[in-house]
Amino acid sequence: MSSAQLASFKVPAVDNEPMVTYAPGSAERAALEHAITEMEQQLPFEVPCVVNDKPVKTGKLAKQPIPHDHARHLCTYHEADPETVENAINGALAARAEWESMPWNDRAAIFLKAADLVSGKYRYKLLAATMLGQGKNAWQAEIDAAAELTDFLRFGVKFVEELYAQQPSKNSAGAWNRIEFRPLEGFVFAVTPFNFTAIGGNLCATPALVGNVVVWKPSPAATLSNYIVHQIFTEAGVPPGVIQFVPGPPPEVVAQAIGHKNFAALNFTGSTFIFKKLWKDIAANMDKYKGYPRIVGETGGKNFHVVHKSAEIRNAAIQSIRGAFEYQGQKCSALSRLYVSSSVWSGGFKDLLSSEIAKIKVGSPLDWGNFMGPVIGRPAFDKITAYIQKAKDAGAEILIGGTGDDSKGYFIQPTVILTKDPHMVTMVEEIFGPVLTVYVFEDDDYEKTLELVDTSTGYGLTGSIFASERKALITATNTLRNAAGNVYYNEKCTGAIVGQQPFGGARASGTNDKAGSISIFYRFVSARSIKENFVGLEDFHYPSNLV
Repeated sequence: MSSAQLASFKVPAVDNEPMVTYAPGSAERAALEHAITEMEQQLPFEVPCVVNDKPVKTGKLAKQPIPHDHARHLCTYHEADPETVENAINGALAARAEWESMPWNDRAAIFLKAADLVSGKYRYKLLAATMLGQGKNAWQAEIDAAAELTDFLRFGVKFVEELYAQQPSKNSAGAWNRIEFRPLEGFVFAVTPFNFTAIGGNLCATPALVGNVVVWKPSPAATLSNYIVHQIFTEAGVPPGVIQFVPGPPPEVVAQAIGHKNFAALNFTGSTFIFKKLWKDIAANMDKYKGYPRIVGETGGKNFHVVHKSAEIRNAAIQSIRGAFEYQGQKCSALSRLYVSSSVWSGGFKDLLSSEIAKIKVGSPLDWGNFMGPVIGRPAFDKITAYIQKAKDAGAEILIGGTGDDSKGYFIQPTVILTKDPHMVTMVEEIFGPVLTVYVFEDDDYEKTLELVDTSTGYGLTGSIFASERKALITATNTLRNAAGNVYYNEKCTGAIVGQQPFGGARASGTNDKAGSISIFYRFVSARSIKENFVGLEDFHYPSNLV
């Protein structure tokens, strides 16, 4: 695709999308309520695969249940069969050359338009699908499906502009050095999670922004919201074949994609167990591939708060409640282990934590008064309640909560467990639910406790330190340098914002490629250095050859 390049364009200034508060009586609340009502009246939706911009109905149907009312389902979707996956891969590869050749300003314009569609025309529809299908209340849906997705798209354009501007700083006389950032040779396979609609969009948009083609396998539990995102990309101008939408059974779809000779990269968010398995499977396929596939993954966490004796009690307690229980603890960054200095614990922290958690209302995310909604489905409900039972069996004390009700929806009460064993199962294994385990340490054991925090689990995603003494913050920072890829001082361990706190962790938590920053884009390009010479050689001899 050729086009005259008659100017060096600069993308518009970007800023974080303002979040709508949905105050009582506001036009925004009324608009969201209307979108939810309209969506409920149309249930269930039918979602096809989308290959080369055409719907594909395989006839092999699966359902996306509504987690707060599991007798109903939000949509039925057509699962991709091997033929559909093969056609999606071939179609993406066929679209690759033209997409790569599209001028950067045109690619940028497509995703800037997509951002405006998310923040404007489709805002309430996206929120409705996220609330109904993924169990988020209005605020959690707003910060995800509206604000964060918009930010990923707008800041992504800005980051790619900055990437392309990085050029050699030195040129020899008579020569011009340049670097181009080529898309990868093949296709990117995006495997996305249920818990963030924004991540679904971003794991596709990031590689596509730099000229890659993408085969997208969404989470079964986020099918409808992700399908709407795909429709937005199409309306914004993403050409047919560039992002292929293939919901389906994960093992079969994934195996076929990573087994293809033109598989170039995996962009993954999900469980640590699955990510490690995929890494091994990709390694076993190495002789099939043209090159060495890029593997990008953000997985689980066993995230911590450490409350020093100098901490401000109310802030530490309220931040811990937010970090542990917003969206039912179903964030990879959610707080699940809390280490509290004994003087703080007995000096008001315990009572405040318990009394404030007792105020939390659990129920349908469509009820404005509910802070917490359902967990995502039956497997999650069973796993979380089993961990609570394991804590009881280990002799731990259930301070609050500890119960669930799956009769209508998958609801679990916010649960706080007090343990004297810092290595108890709920202190070391990821639960991914509204369960917080507390370990109280003696004030003088602060440094020893920091060592416990660092060594108790294999994860390294997020963590927070609460202290008013600067020395305590410095000590924790040094001891916990590798315990978290995102660390917070006097702030909860969730809520990273695009362009402000690049997100990602290492150890068992992933490859730490920092979504929401320029860093992630390096993983989906393969740089080529170009040197152009303007002055020819007159002789092949070196000056040192002269005698």
